[in-house]
Amino acid sequence: MAYSDRELLARVIKCEAGGEGDTGMKAVATSIMNRVRIPYGEYHRIGQGDVRKVLYQEGQYDCMRGVIGGAPNPQTIWSNPPDQIHYDIADWALAGNRLYPIGYSLWYFNPYAPCPYNFPYNGTGSFQITILNHCFYNPTELYAQT
Repeated sequence: MAYSDRELLARVIKCEAGGEGDTGMKAVATSIMNRVRIPYGEYHRIGQGDVRKVLYQEGQYDCMRGVIGGAPNPQTIWSNPPDQIHYDIADWALAGNRLYPIGYSLWYFNPYAPCPYNFPYNGTGSFQITILNHCFYNPTELYAQT
């Protein structure tokens, strides 16, 4: 049986930011929903406003991959069922709420070092903010051409 959008988003929130408290999880959920709602560029073209298409886009979220670098990935959405807080944050994000310091960030990652100014490294994103362990990046004008 396929997961509902709510279930899928709750699982990704837990897997991607489950240890970063409400703020960290809302930041990740905001970034994901920014990809769903952006009216131009790669994520608009591929996702078409569909959270499932955004989450299942190949190579975007490690938690959606069973294998990384040829080895089994122990941290996936299938091995980490969500708790009530993850459903609550998924509901919050699906209802159109956003964590405003995130801006229109489409990307986030944990660099385990200071945040680089540009990410992805092709220049389509510029640094917006650090929230706990994740760096968040807004699209640049170059992103519109993707």
